[in-house]
Amino acid sequence: MPDMPEMSEEQRKELEEKLKNMSPEEIAELQKQQCIFCQIVSGKIPSKTIYDDDKVLVVLDINPATKGHLLVIPKTHYAIMPQIPDEELGHYFVVSKFLSQLLLKNMKATGTNLFIANGQAAGQRAQHFMLHIIPRKDGDGILDAESKLIEADMVAKVMEGVKPKLFELLGVKEEVQTTLEKDEDDDIEEETDDLSEEDDNSEPGEEDNDEKSEDEDQETQENDDSEDGVEDDEQDDSEESEKNDESDEDEGTEEEDSNKKPTKDKRKGGDDVSLDDIANLFQ
Repeated sequence: MPDMPEMSEEQRKELEEKLKNMSPEEIAELQKQQCIFCQIVSGKIPSKTIYDDDKVLVVLDINPATKGHLLVIPKTHYAIMPQIPDEELGHYFVVSKFLSQLLLKNMKATGTNLFIANGQAAGQRAQHFMLHIIPRKDGDGILDAESKLIEADMVAKVMEGVKPKLFELLGVKEEVQTTLEKDEDDDIEEETDDLSEEDDNSEPGEEDNDEKSEDEDQETQENDDSEDGVEDDEQDDSEESEKNDESDEDEGTEEEDSNKKPTKDKRKGGDDVSLDDIANLFQ
């Protein structure tokens, strides 16, 4: 990724003074004029373009971390990620998903990193947000970082500082989680009560047995009276059964044919990913 030219102290003060008297629209236009990636998007600076649509431009990084390193560059100038509308940010990741799969298959990478340098401390060197897609191979040493354990009291402090703010940003009250857990417990108790009632109802009482005995006696009498027509009924039932069997076979054939039809929808993704592709990422 190209570096932005360093400004002298005098140039910095001059720019700050100029910015004080400018409207937000004028500042945005000045940022575009000064931003090397806005010039790449506009075509004023040449690039090796891989993909282009109305929201993003994807180019090869001229200083790649590995071979095939891609930059997903928004066409609108955003300095950092929080400025980007949710829907537009989602589009960047959809594009990145398919490009990542492309690198895995055609560059024979064994993995990919989707990397965002959000702020100077995170390694951002230009004030234009972008998403890096970096092909990885075993043992390349890229982005290796030493893991460190955090004390339990520090974990608690981080939770106390982050979790309430997260609920605030999402507009969700923390009590909702407790309410949901209570509702789940109530549902379990109701299901248990329903099962107990079913068990009680399934035990036959004396009255049921008496009624069943009377029904059996009546059925025996009816059978004795209708012996003469049994053979005719059996023949009719046999013919009807054969017709039903043929109908069932036809329906079964139609179901098998419908199951054989392809139902792929490439827009949803996943149809081009096999189990072997997934397994190769974790060998």
